[in-house]
Amino acid sequence: MDSWGQLSVEFAAASAANRGADEKGFLAKAKWGQLTHQESTDENGEPKSPFADTTIEKMPDKVLLNIFSYLSHREICRLATICKKWRQIAYDTRLWSAVSLRPEISGLHVSSLESLLALISVRFGASLRYIELPIEVITHNVFHELANKCPNLTHMLLDFSTAMQLHDFSEMQAFPTKLKYLCICLSEVIFMEGFMRKIYNFINGLEILHLIGTYEKVEEEEEEVYEVINVHKLKAATPNLRVINMYGITFVDDSHIEAFSSNCIQLECLAVNFCNKVTGSCLKTVFQRSKRLRCLLMNQTSLQSEHLMQVEWEKTAVQELDISATDLSTECLIDMLTRIPALRYLSAGQINGFNDSVMKAWMEQGNPKNIVGLDLDASDNLSDEAIHRFVSKYGPQLQALSLSGMPHITDQLWQAILPILKSIKIIIMGTQERLGVNIHVDQLMDGIANNCTNLERLELRWDPENLRFSDKSQKAIDILRVKCLKMKALGLSDGRYYEIVKANFERADRNTVVRAITACRVSTYYILQNYRELIFN
Repeated sequence: MDSWGQLSVEFAAASAANRGADEKGFLAKAKWGQLTHQESTDENGEPKSPFADTTIEKMPDKVLLNIFSYLSHREICRLATICKKWRQIAYDTRLWSAVSLRPEISGLHVSSLESLLALISVRFGASLRYIELPIEVITHNVFHELANKCPNLTHMLLDFSTAMQLHDFSEMQAFPTKLKYLCICLSEVIFMEGFMRKIYNFINGLEILHLIGTYEKVEEEEEEVYEVINVHKLKAATPNLRVINMYGITFVDDSHIEAFSSNCIQLECLAVNFCNKVTGSCLKTVFQRSKRLRCLLMNQTSLQSEHLMQVEWEKTAVQELDISATDLSTECLIDMLTRIPALRYLSAGQINGFNDSVMKAWMEQGNPKNIVGLDLDASDNLSDEAIHRFVSKYGPQLQALSLSGMPHITDQLWQAILPILKSIKIIIMGTQERLGVNIHVDQLMDGIANNCTNLERLELRWDPENLRFSDKSQKAIDILRVKCLKMKALGLSDGRYYEIVKANFERADRNTVVRAITACRVSTYYILQNYRELIFN
């Protein structure tokens, strides 16, 4: 077995990879069925189908290559074992332009460094544009091969998250030089400087940088926090960054953000979600330096009201703002929202200070005329009357609306505002708390289908025990499925109604649409202008 055959085909993909594989697999099987279809002659001697003598061996290579392109790499590896012709097609570099070698993501595992080096040289080559590497294969030899054999490589993910020790990079002399996107998954305890100082001279062209921390692994008990990567040195090597995402990094504070802003004048999008040491003290300086900064995401940080009130919001270009799960005061929210000139997206859920007076001041003194996305998850101090007034005025332009996590927002309010939401693409509604009232989901589905034909993503978070539906609910689901043809995701709490809806969509061969919200959540982030550049895994 050669190096290519060393790839394991055990599948451990995430839900997003499964979705893509299912859709591509279905298309491939559909084409396959058309090409191998045969009809036998009837008793009257009618001629056979023109495809009767068509066999897989007679198909042109370009047709096979097109069919293979719909399959996942796991499936391509399996097909390579069928025959020599299929093996040759499976080895075509055009099928391997984006490769993940993390088993938990793609199901592909390289058994040895020698195997990977051979794959890079012989199979990936000039077609490779994106690669994900786990800690086991992050070595100077691999980088040397990628630099020499893959001249079009522009996107790279390096996963150090499980590392307990780095390889020796003292002899490293080469690294891919055309990278535009770099994602580094940090370790809790491994210092990265020995590796980073070797690549500083090669990453000047970077435009998108993701630094992914270990927020989800941190235990409640206080532990010593290590600054495992030197942000102040990194910023000097990356002057062309447009998008910076520092996610869940326990040591990141305002000084690190200010450091990046001092050298990245082209910065458009800054995300520091779940960096709980960020207080916002740097924001005034950041906006003065980064005149192009239009997207600022600070979900679950430690923002302080006095710092945000010092920012000259009226002079900024900010259009998209996430301040969810912060402790900002009502006074700060009013001050900020009435001074931001052209906000198109706001996520301000889980804030006690966001109440009716904030909404009223924003409508009367601010400028929400450009708003297309609004996320008010768990805004318990906001009344349904205030929400109704806002949606009545700005609803026709909204593309994303989340009013989840609020027990007082029931199907009655949604039925009232659905006819207004003519442009809506994303809706998130309901709370997982057990309610004292029932949700009549048949009428709700009917209202969505008749008013929101552009809907792409829908999530109902209500507890299954609160959902009331009749034996004729299939009709409402049919109407939703037929009228909302752009629907990509429909999330429901696991229960009887979820099973009914899932079976209905599966009968129409739309197997990947309906999902349980325990495994998949809808987000309003989809409408962000830099959404695709913010994706990491």
